[in-house]
Amino acid sequence: MTTPCFDANSTSGNDGLGDLPEWDLSDLYSGEDAAELKRDLDWLESACAGFAADYEGKLAQLDAKGLLDCVLRNERISAVAGRIMSFAGLRYYQKTTDAGRAKFMSDMQEKITNFTTPLVFFTLELNRLDDGALDAHFAANAELARYKPVFDRIRAMKPYQLSDELEKFLHDLGVVGDAWERLFDETIAGLTFEIDGEPLNIEATLNLLTEQDRDRREMAARELADVFSENIKIFARVHNTQTKEKEIVDRWRGMPTPQTGRHLSNDVEPEVVEALRSAVVAAYPKLSHRYYELKRKWLGLDRMQIWDRNAPLPMQDPRVISWDQAQKTVMDAYNAFDPRMGETAAPFFNKGWIDAGVKPGKAPGAFAHPTVTDVHPYVMLNYLGKPRDVMTLAHELGHGVHQVLAAGQGEMLSSTPLTLAETASVFGEMLTFRKMLDAAETKEQRKVLMAGKVEDMINTVVRQIAFYDFECKLHEARRGGELTPDDINALWMSVQADSLGPAFDFMDGYETFWAYIPHFVHSPFYVYAYAFGDGLVNALYSVYRDQPEGFEDKYFEMLKAGGSKHHKDLLAPFGLDASDPAFWNKGLELIASLIDELEAMQD
Repeated sequence: MTTPCFDANSTSGNDGLGDLPEWDLSDLYSGEDAAELKRDLDWLESACAGFAADYEGKLAQLDAKGLLDCVLRNERISAVAGRIMSFAGLRYYQKTTDAGRAKFMSDMQEKITNFTTPLVFFTLELNRLDDGALDAHFAANAELARYKPVFDRIRAMKPYQLSDELEKFLHDLGVVGDAWERLFDETIAGLTFEIDGEPLNIEATLNLLTEQDRDRREMAARELADVFSENIKIFARVHNTQTKEKEIVDRWRGMPTPQTGRHLSNDVEPEVVEALRSAVVAAYPKLSHRYYELKRKWLGLDRMQIWDRNAPLPMQDPRVISWDQAQKTVMDAYNAFDPRMGETAAPFFNKGWIDAGVKPGKAPGAFAHPTVTDVHPYVMLNYLGKPRDVMTLAHELGHGVHQVLAAGQGEMLSSTPLTLAETASVFGEMLTFRKMLDAAETKEQRKVLMAGKVEDMINTVVRQIAFYDFECKLHEARRGGELTPDDINALWMSVQADSLGPAFDFMDGYETFWAYIPHFVHSPFYVYAYAFGDGLVNALYSVYRDQPEGFEDKYFEMLKAGGSKHHKDLLAPFGLDASDPAFWNKGLELIASLIDELEAMQD
C-alpha cells in the first residue's frame, strides 16, 4: 500500500458507534506487490493471447464439447480479471483521494483492457453462429446448455453489433470513458463542506439533513448547494461528455433509445419498465404527496423546505445506534426469517468483509461488491448510527447474501440483472423493518418506524423514478447539443415538484443537487432497478404474509439462481408476473396502506 489505512474509529463522526469493521482484502491479494498478483497478470496476458490463437475465426467449426471448453476457458479468464479489478477497485474506494491507489487502479484497468482486447471476437462470433446449430449443441451437451441464458443475453445484442474492428476500438476506448467516472468520484470525495467552522466530507454533510435540529439541517442544505454551485462546471462537463459518448455509441449501434442498452443488460422488456414508471407516476398523489403533507403537519410547518424531507419526527429518539446494536438488529431479523440466511450473513461481520466507517477520501454511499465467485463479496458502508444506516446495513447485507448464494452458478451465470439484484437487498430491509415493528412498545415508536419505512419506500420508488425521468430528459436534451449547467438544473427541477408534491418549497441552489448522484455517471438508467426491486419485494412479502408455507425454500432457490433465469421464470413459483401492469399496483398499494395506517394514528 502507498499509504496506511485510516483507522475507521478515529474520526469525530464515529463517536459512540463502537468498533467499526474494516475490509481485509487479503482474500484477494495481500498488496500491490503481491507475488500472486504478478502471477495472475502474467497468466492473464498469456491466457488471453492463447484463447484468441485457439478460437478466433473457428467457433463455427466447434462441436458441442469444443464450444463448452471454449466457454469454460473464457469464464476462467473473466474470473482472474475480475479478481484483479475487484482488489484495485475496493482499495481505491476506501480512499479515492490517494493518488497511488488511483494510479494502481488505472494501471490495472489499462493492462486488463490491453490483455482482453483480443477476446472481443468471442461474443461477435457467437452472434454469427446459426440458431439451429447452437440449439443442436445445447441438445447434445447438458453442461453447455446450462450456459444458454448467457448466450441468450449475448445474442440479444446481435442487432446492435458493430464490425469486429470497431468493437475492438470501443473496447480499447473504454479506459478513456472510465477517466470521466474517476474525475467525478475524486471530485465528490475531495469536496469539503464547512458547518459551524468544522470541515466535513459529503457523507457527513448529507447526514446532517437527518438531524433533529432544523437550523443545522438548513445550514447543511445551503452549504451543499453552495459547494455544488462552486463545482457545477466540472459536474456539467462530466455529464455532457458521458451522455454524448453514450449517444455516439448508441447511434452507431442503431439502438432506438438511450435506455435500450440498460434494458438489454437488465434482461427486462421496455414495456415492463414503462408499466412500472407509469404506475409510480400515477401514484405520486396517493404516495409522496399525501405522506409529505402528513409530515408537514407532524413537524408543525406551514411549508416544507427541502431540508425537511428526511427530517426525523419530533417524537423520534435522537440517540445514536451503535454498530453492535445495528448488527444484532439485522442479524436477529435475518435469523428469524430463516437460520440459513443468518449463517450466510455472519461471515461479513467476523471475517473482514465489511468496511463501515466514515473516513477522509472514502467514497460516499454504500454498496456490495460480489468480486468473483471463488472469493466472496465485500460490503461498503458509511455508518453514522442513524436508523437509516441500520436499514442500509440490512440492504447491503441482503445483496451480499444474494451474491454468496448465487456464486454456485459460476462466473458467467452468477451475476443477476440489476432489476433482480435489488430483490434480496430490499427484502432484507423489509425483514428488518418488520422485526423492529413487532418489537415496538409504544404507539410513538410504531409511528416513527412506520414513517421511516414509508420514507425509505418513497426514496426507493418515487425518488428513483423521478431520477429516471431526469435521466431520460437529460439524454434526450443532450442530443440537441451541449447543455449548460443552467440547462441541466432546469431538467432536474422539472421532475422535483411533480414527485415530491405541493407541500414543498425549493430553496435557491437546490437545482444543483443532481450533481452528486453517482448512478447518473457510473450506470445510466440504473435507478429504475431500485423501484423495480421495491415493487417486486412488496409483492413477494405479500405472498410470504398470506401463504408462508414453503416460502423460504422458494426464496432461497430464487437467490441461488443468480442470473440463470429470466424474471418471469424466477417469479412464477410465487404466482407473480412483473409483465402484468397490476403487479406494480399491488406493490404500490402496500405503501399506500402504510400511509393509511399513519393517517389513522393521528390524535
